[in-house]
Amino acid sequence: MPAFPTIKLQNGVELPIIGLGTWQSTDDDVRKAVEVAIEEAHYPLIDTAECYQNEEVIGNALHKLISDGKIKREDVFITTKLWTNNLNPARSLAATRECLKRLQLEKVDLLLCHMPAASEASGVEHEKDVSVEDVWRGMEAIYDAGLARAIGVSNWSVEQIERVMKTAKTPIHNVQNELYLYWPQHELEEVCKKYGISITSYGSLGSPGRVNFTLPTGQKLDWAAAPNALDDSKVKELAEKYKKSPAQVLLRYVIERGIAVIPKSVTPSRIHENLNVFDFKLTEEEVKSLDSVPHRQRLFLQPFMEGHPEDPFKSERV
Repeated sequence: MPAFPTIKLQNGVELPIIGLGTWQSTDDDVRKAVEVAIEEAHYPLIDTAECYQNEEVIGNALHKLISDGKIKREDVFITTKLWTNNLNPARSLAATRECLKRLQLEKVDLLLCHMPAASEASGVEHEKDVSVEDVWRGMEAIYDAGLARAIGVSNWSVEQIERVMKTAKTPIHNVQNELYLYWPQHELEEVCKKYGISITSYGSLGSPGRVNFTLPTGQKLDWAAAPNALDDSKVKELAEKYKKSPAQVLLRYVIERGIAVIPKSVTPSRIHENLNVFDFKLTEEEVKSLDSVPHRQRLFLQPFMEGHPEDPFKSERV
């Protein structure tokens, strides 16, 4: 497998700086995407989650590639995430074992709690008495049991990260949050640097396909109108300069900041294109120019967390 840049986590685990995202990928699409990504493009990381409902398909694809001798297990870094109904520490360890069964793995490389707001077992009602400190104790138990090489959080606020880091026995190894041109997350970046936490960006391209998302409960989300980061004039200017696509410029912008990216695609040509971002670099001035774009907009407000004491975005809701 080709070598790609990595980010060293606090416990020494090496996190590849780029991987394949699999959100909203149907069974047949995700199987083909994983095969193309690993066998043809040699992606070093696959990112999935309980709520994507494709762990089993990904597990089958990985098992076949390993059994056929095309890759070794250690060639591919696997990240998955526990959904809200499995954040209660009374259920998180057993839920992780179920994830591993679906993925056909003894352990994952990185396990994240997908949201900070726990829900009861059916996933419908909030479990308001479960704090992020409680959630993290469950994650630490999973780590201590050897089911994950590293653990982290997703969609947590800066305040929640700081609260947990004050009491954690095992530090947060990685934060996976929305981070893209119009939501650059500089405050999050500074806090994570302070604690030695790595960051993974999701929605690095502005997530144009987000409008098709359906929650595991069947709920469709309403999305505010937003400009397309792929159409930004500064991005297009840099794409022309470097003979790259706007998507490649947006990915490179995040990578230049030392942040991992997991662009999702099921189209073979785009899977290859998204990985082809290591033969050019943006200058420090160009990164600052992109940092200075005036528009700011969080796309993923996760309205299903509204009303929970651990809603990370309650101050942003109107």
